[in-house]
Amino acid sequence: MISKNLTAASTKPIILGILKQGNSYGYLIIKKVKELSGGSMEWSDGMLYPVLHRLEKDKLIQSKWTMSDNARPRKYYRITEAGKKALAEEKKQWLQINAVLNEIWDIKTSRIL
Repeated sequence: MISKNLTAASTKPIILGILKQGNSYGYLIIKKVKELSGGSMEWSDGMLYPVLHRLEKDKLIQSKWTMSDNARPRKYYRITEAGKKALAEEKKQWLQINAVLNEIWDIKTSRIL
């Protein structure tokens, strides 16, 4: 399992990335995260919804209640233009962190070999 700290740090780019692929609602976001992580990230409602509310307050996503014929109402989320810009910045920062970690780990690996 991935640590709670790393999970918390990655929620914003993960949610924005999922919503960039298309509108979704809470349960499907949770399911997608579990699927993409091979089960190593298991989000709960209690973890997801405060983040969704914060992203909506920051105008990075918007929500809309949708009614379907045979189901209860669902709150669908979509990424905004501001959210797409924020996602691009998040991606840039995560790639920089990843590059540093890869460099460090490659150095350690070459010393061990």
